Amino acid sequence: MMNITGLRMKNPTILAAGIMGTTGAALIRMAREGAGAVVTKSIGSQPKDGHSNPSMVKLDHGHLNAMGLPNPSYEDFLPELEKAKHKAGVPVIASIFGGNADEFRKVAEGLMSAKPDAFELNVSCPHAMGYGASVGTDPVMVKAVTLAISEITDIPVWVKLTPNVTDIVTIGKAAQEGGANAVVAINTVRGMAIDIHSGYPVLGNRFGGLSGEGIRPIAVKCVYDLHEKLDIPIIGVGGISTWQHAIEMIMAGASAVQIGSAVYEGTNVFSDISEGINRFLKEYGYTNIEDITGIAHERF
Repeated sequence: MMNITGLRMKNPTILAAGIMGTTGAALIRMAREGAGAVVTKSIGSQPKDGHSNPSMVKLDHGHLNAMGLPNPSYEDFLPELEKAKHKAGVPVIASIFGGNADEFRKVAEGLMSAKPDAFELNVSCPHAMGYGASVGTDPVMVKAVTLAISEITDIPVWVKLTPNVTDIVTIGKAAQEGGANAVVAINTVRGMAIDIHSGYPVLGNRFGGLSGEGIRPIAVKCVYDLHEKLDIPIIGVGGISTWQHAIEMIMAGASAVQIGSAVYEGTNVFSDISEGINRFLKEYGYTNIEDITGIAHERF
């Protein structure tokens, strides 16, 4: 067992937001597949259809998506969150979004009766106008949003950061100053694909967010930089599909890792990664994850 911001987890793998987190049943399934914790789909104050299709395309080096934060609203999602909390058997983190501090607070207050184990504040989605990165690129807004939630709840507050900024550390510090218990790095990287036969952009929204293998080096660098300057834990996410990837992220400074796109290739990814990490720790004589968290900083 391990402890991240007060959450007891059986292993350091976490289902990332937006992947298999739309229903309570899906969250429960991911927990049974081996995830140490699960994060819901990002939930807002009003029902949202998201962007028109095509909203996701697989590329050679990852996935490009522009879902547009589709969700049923916190009121309709509440029963699904309650179901997951009752049966998942692992920490359930509620991912929430809004256009300002008041909207974030409204959603958090609306979900509190389900007793999520933590809130993850989505200030990083790159393709939803007025939300996500529209908030998360401004350190003043990030601090205000984080403070709005940390002031009204005793449960951990995680802030998911965007890489689409000049300096992610500045944003991370703003989250920490607002009372964040951890930051999650990173969300997807802005990208685009064009069909050369028609000349049209492939996605219905024209551009979207790149996830998967192609962004892992970016995520590792962001985690490394944040670990040097922040005093709170970092949850690493971006292109992790093997235990070797997870070890690399942990050595950069992550206390745990989230798994997103790799779930599409097989839900056994959580158990495969956690078992591989355990073998690695044993082989190299380490006692626990903490022994290697940020070890790359000592090697420079």
